[in-house]
Amino acid sequence: MKYFISEEAKQATTKCKTGFSCLNSARENICKVVECIDWKIHFVKCRIENDCSYQNSFGSKNYCGCPIRKEIYNKYNV
Repeated sequence: MKYFISEEAKQATTKCKTGFSCLNSARENICKVVECIDWKIHFVKCRIENDCSYQNSFGSKNYCGCPIRKEIYNKYNV
């Protein structure tokens, strides 16, 4: 599936180590959102732990600060 992401989100994603691979690859290559609060805080199960500049921990959970990943979830519920 191809995702259509706003230019604003793309320009805000300045720390991506994978060259926006989530936009160019299969769904299984992106972190899974396990809980979302108010479409702003996205708790995730990362496919590769500690390999993302946008992965942050909050207690025993990880949350995602990636503008592109958040927009994919908010638009496509993926």
